[in-house]
Amino acid sequence: MRATFLILILLFNLFQLTAQETLSTKATVSVVTCGPGNELYAAFGHSAFRVFDPLNGLDKIYNYGTFDFNAPNFYFNFVKGKLIYLLSTTNFNRFLSVYQYENRWVKTQVLNLTSHEVQSIFNFLENNAKPENRSYQYDFFYDNCSTKIEEVVQTVLKNKVTFFNNHITSNKSHRDLIDDYTQNFKWGKFGIDLALGSVIDAPATKDDYKFLPDYIFEAFNNATIQKNDLDEPLVLKEITILKEKPLSKSFEIFRPLNVMLALGLLIIFFTYSDYQKSKRNKVLDFIIYFVTGVIGVVVLLLWFATSHTATYENFNFLWAFPPSLLVAFFMLKSNVPTWIKYYNILLLVLLVIMAILWFIQYQVFNWAVLPLTIAFGIRYLFLLKYRT
Repeated sequence: MRATFLILILLFNLFQLTAQETLSTKATVSVVTCGPGNELYAAFGHSAFRVFDPLNGLDKIYNYGTFDFNAPNFYFNFVKGKLIYLLSTTNFNRFLSVYQYENRWVKTQVLNLTSHEVQSIFNFLENNAKPENRSYQYDFFYDNCSTKIEEVVQTVLKNKVTFFNNHITSNKSHRDLIDDYTQNFKWGKFGIDLALGSVIDAPATKDDYKFLPDYIFEAFNNATIQKNDLDEPLVLKEITILKEKPLSKSFEIFRPLNVMLALGLLIIFFTYSDYQKSKRNKVLDFIIYFVTGVIGVVVLLLWFATSHTATYENFNFLWAFPPSLLVAFFMLKSNVPTWIKYYNILLLVLLVIMAILWFIQYQVFNWAVLPLTIAFGIRYLFLLKYRT
């Protein structure tokens, strides 16, 4: 009798679970696009799915842009470029409250789908959100919260949906696209330009633009879906859920270009003073060689020791040459070895190569390094003559 009762409970729960997973004919699937935030990590916006079923009281967000800080070796994997992101779910109102607090706009695009297609996408997302399925290897440019949106729709609806790129009329690189969103994050942009290599300076394909939520938003607005052998707009309607409030802009005096210009002028001033006095400032030379050496080591580690696809072929090491980290200690001596002269010639040659690569746009360097590299060049020229 007890076994029968337990079986009945199990069957009842199974029926309830099935009922909860069957959406009503009023259910919709929407693409949610969120505007940029006031922090660098939020500068590019965000994309997610919303499944709304008013009859079943369901209003759920599916978010491919989350990660688990408590995952084993999280920080080590983060540095190495092995970023594991998760598909998480939450209530739409809870999701919305975060963006309201951060003063970010939120828009939804209700998709032009049949009840069967809505159910299919819902089933796919529910299955993808299971603990054993929800993780994926994140890539900022090619596999992120934005690219996942089109990927899911194409996976579920297959050739019913066609995405067009004719709304994209510009010819930008990935670095150009990053520039568009980091105008208010000068130091963040400086760090990005320092860490990412020449691979992001190649022209981006029209599909490559879709790593940014704004371009996925436009892609859906220009996409079509087949209905009864006819092509109809994929987006049924667009709704603005939240509007951002305009904020006053403040001028930042300590931006990278200003700071590097000041440092460059300081190096030139000390170099001119050394020239006048026919002596060499050993501490200044140590700092220049040591700091550039450290930066160069980091640049090469990001290139060769990580899985980040965007840090390859980073020629910032030309002005921040890694061996300088060791050479710096020779610069503390009153009488430096004779080979230092040839090393400084090498540093000058590397600066010339950097200038050529910049001129032909093989790699675009941050403008803030220009006054600094000019100052380095002047210092190296000075050291060719004054070596003691």
